[in-house]
Amino acid sequence: MLDRPLPKLSQNPRRLLNQRWQIYPQKPEFAKELALVTNLSPIVSQLLINRGIKTLEQAQAFLNPESIDLPSPLTEFPDLALSVELLQTAIASQSKIAICGDYDADGMTSTALLWRSLRSLGAQVDYAIPSRMHEGYGINQRIVEEFKSEGVELILTVDNGISAFEPIARARELGLKVIITDHHDIPQKLPPANAILNPKLIAESSPYRGIAGVGVAYILAVSLAQQLGNTKGLIQPMLALFTLGTIADLAPLTGVNRRWVKRGLKLLPKSQLPGIQALIQVGGVQAKEAGEIFSSPIPSPQSPIPNPQSPVPNPKTLKPEDIGFRLGPRINAIGRIGDPQTVIELLTTDDMSLALARAIQCEQVNTTRQQLCEQIEQEAIAFVETEFLPSLQQDRVLVVVQPNWHHGVIGIVASRLVERYGVPVFIGTYENETHIRGSARGIPEFHVFTALEYCQDLLGKFGGHKAAGGFSLPAENLQKLRSRLCEFANQCLEPQHLKPLLQIDAQANFNQINQELYQQLDTLHPCGIDNPDPVFWTANVKVVEQQIVGKGHIKLTLSQNIDQREYRIKAIAWRWRDYYPLPPRLDIAYKLRENNFNGKTSIEIELIGVRLPKDTQFDLFYQPSPHPLRTSFHYNQRQYSCGIYQNTSPPELRIKNSEGKVLMMQPGSKIGLLGTSREDALEIDLSLPQYDCIIQAAIKALSTLSPES
Repeated sequence: MLDRPLPKLSQNPRRLLNQRWQIYPQKPEFAKELALVTNLSPIVSQLLINRGIKTLEQAQAFLNPESIDLPSPLTEFPDLALSVELLQTAIASQSKIAICGDYDADGMTSTALLWRSLRSLGAQVDYAIPSRMHEGYGINQRIVEEFKSEGVELILTVDNGISAFEPIARARELGLKVIITDHHDIPQKLPPANAILNPKLIAESSPYRGIAGVGVAYILAVSLAQQLGNTKGLIQPMLALFTLGTIADLAPLTGVNRRWVKRGLKLLPKSQLPGIQALIQVGGVQAKEAGEIFSSPIPSPQSPIPNPQSPVPNPKTLKPEDIGFRLGPRINAIGRIGDPQTVIELLTTDDMSLALARAIQCEQVNTTRQQLCEQIEQEAIAFVETEFLPSLQQDRVLVVVQPNWHHGVIGIVASRLVERYGVPVFIGTYENETHIRGSARGIPEFHVFTALEYCQDLLGKFGGHKAAGGFSLPAENLQKLRSRLCEFANQCLEPQHLKPLLQIDAQANFNQINQELYQQLDTLHPCGIDNPDPVFWTANVKVVEQQIVGKGHIKLTLSQNIDQREYRIKAIAWRWRDYYPLPPRLDIAYKLRENNFNGKTSIEIELIGVRLPKDTQFDLFYQPSPHPLRTSFHYNQRQYSCGIYQNTSPPELRIKNSEGKVLMMQPGSKIGLLGTSREDALEIDLSLPQYDCIIQAAIKALSTLSPES
């Protein structure tokens, strides 16, 4: 019958985001009490409560982390004094020291931090990083043997080594001393190193417990410099590298991380390290003109290199998102698909021209990484929609394996698939005809490492933690692995878990969103893991304008009427092409962002969630239903039949009269079709009273039905 699509509407295959909203319980009385003491608004005080603040003393310590008395790291880390002594002896005797790092941002910044500091303190030091593609994570026997042949006497691991029993045992067998600095989980059997520094080995209550690998390296370097009485010119460069690595590694921004990162973010724009300056310039961290927000901040490879002598214009305190979204990815991209030596040279050189050249290499590799991610994501989505979507609710996990995907980026794609489908994702690619290597990402109710342990007889190497992991397996075990993971997922997941969880801090209205609120939020920074960016929600806002911009983003103007006055605000929804166009009325969840344009500053919002407002007609269009909702009704003494058809995209309301004419509309559209078939149907203005009234009568009739009717 009427199978021609309605005109002037974009296709919307996924309709709306599949989310479950969890709004923190509000405590208005305590929030008011906190507001009086802290001089913050009650809405910001509620954010402190959401972050675990239960007393006024805790609030003051959170807002002013420098006021906390820190214990000496020497009293917290049992092997720190011994590690300092071993390094001090090696420097005094000019024994050769070798650092074994890792290829992610944490490992590369740790390597650079220790290499710079040891060189400044007079050590003979070199480094090695294993190949991601050919050797995988951590120190290995080849590296140990190579160090021995080069005359190395002391090995220093950074961001790895805690699980490398055999390589460390081999190093000791060859007469080498070993200091392990790591932050990963403790295995049942510790390697036979001379000294081990790992925050997982100290008390859980320690403020040093949450440091990343670069935090361990920072503590060791500062302790050594203090012992040698030579800290001049060392602390600030090391703090810059600590800040970069800590945020890029998604370490929790609590304890000493919060204190030191807060310092480091102030220092970064003025850093004397050429590599940091080059990254900031090339990464486009400074405030951009509004028109530039969707364009690449770096010149193309053919564009002129920035002036090596030019400092960063208008230095300011950076925010973690400047690192998390601009600087960190450019470093991590090298570790994923490039040569880590590029980043080490970037962060260790004192030559600004070389630093800029390496930073531009990072930019080029990151562009390639983005393209790979986009390509693999689209291929993965097509594969999932074809093969697994009908059974996803029953399987409760996705296992996606295809040939010719780049192993270095499939972990990023796994995270995007989790966002899209709301289930744990295990993604892999064939290394050859007989071997698969992959990455996994979970959801809050699913423990990735426990799932891998449940399948260990089918796997080769595997590792990870609650939220993420890596694995390999013989290709012949793929179907068994898929079945086993489905079995595990069905044991721990309920249907209601299969939606991405969005945690929301508080409700706000548009008249509350202003520069004063944004500046008060700055007291919560630095935000990140365990201290997330505040998320607000506003009910039943109107979408005034929306358009696709850049690489699939939606740019919007939203409005809310409060006390007969309209308040408007601009918004951006990153990578939401699949949800365009959004319905005209929405509940929105968002973060606040500052925009600077032509010297004017405004507050805008970044959408991270939407849902249909309660008690609106649009609920009917998006209710999950195994078959169309259909009914009949009377209007102006005539009988009509009507139904909502969800097999179209977007779904449609169809109203049919006794002569066989059908009126068709889609949610949010001002234009409908009227006719006996799509071929002869005419476009009509749905706002005209004769059509609007009959549509409202049909919706009223349909709203009395349940989806199962």
